[in-house]
Amino acid sequence: MPTYLDFEAPVADLEGKIAELRTLASGDKAVSIAEEVKSLEKKAAKSLSDLYLNLDPWQKAQVARHPERPHAVDYISALVTEFTPMAGDRKFAEDFAVVGGLGRFEGSPVMVIGQEKGNDTTSRLKRNFGMARPEGYRKAVRLMEMADRFGLPVITFVDTAGAYPGIDAEERGQAEAIARSTDCCLGLGVPTVSVIIGEGGSGGAIAIATANVVLMLEHSIYSVISPEGAASILWRDAARAKDAAAAMKITAQDLKRLGVIDEIIPEPKGGAHRGREDAIQATGDAIARAFKAFEGVSGDVLRTQRREKFLAIGRGL
Repeated sequence: MPTYLDFEAPVADLEGKIAELRTLASGDKAVSIAEEVKSLEKKAAKSLSDLYLNLDPWQKAQVARHPERPHAVDYISALVTEFTPMAGDRKFAEDFAVVGGLGRFEGSPVMVIGQEKGNDTTSRLKRNFGMARPEGYRKAVRLMEMADRFGLPVITFVDTAGAYPGIDAEERGQAEAIARSTDCCLGLGVPTVSVIIGEGGSGGAIAIATANVVLMLEHSIYSVISPEGAASILWRDAARAKDAAAAMKITAQDLKRLGVIDEIIPEPKGGAHRGREDAIQATGDAIARAFKAFEGVSGDVLRTQRREKFLAIGRGL
């Protein structure tokens, strides 16, 4: 059974009844449940579809954080062949919250960088829940500079609540590392495509998302601070995260309208966690379209386009 979010209770009830009927039928072959199951499945599908057509920003935040949602390593595994991971920042240590390396996307060599949260307790602790320390961003810079040197397009997968705020990270220059990573993104002479696949939190996200094209999955979120953090600052009450989420315009739909992102990637009914393969394939198709638009474009033009794209955000609003 899938992991249900709070607002998915009506779907959980229907799918629970379906499971009960199937269990009953498995114990008594004489019991015919086909018609009843079919009816309940139709009701569950409609209920799920209706719910996901009208998600509010806080519900989208919950979907973006769903533990079964595909992560960076899932996208890399499915979309990038001959992937060779690269480790370390050559200054301090390896940061497992940031994965990166060389591979081939649709047969062409690329550099891939992603923020990885992990998918169980052990891997989440190892990956620090996707919250990178300075060495993670310095590793990203090292890989982006390598890509620039060899003329390789760069793909980044963004999924983090934000950069790690611990004392050790601050001691090693967290803000400076994020700033240098953002600056490196802006200066690359190769095409760059970034995909917000879950959470895009604060400078921890923008450090690898300052790209020629920024894509965003339909039920992902992208914001300057988490809804809980904003609520704590504005109202001194993290419980008002729902109000903060609505005010901050964190959804793909709002951000597309504001010009912060370039394209929304549709998700399967019920979110990417309910149709992982379809979500990953749609993402791959969107990345391919984005790169095609930059075929034959010079490095100077790519840098200018990227710079103007970010300078234009907020103008005319």
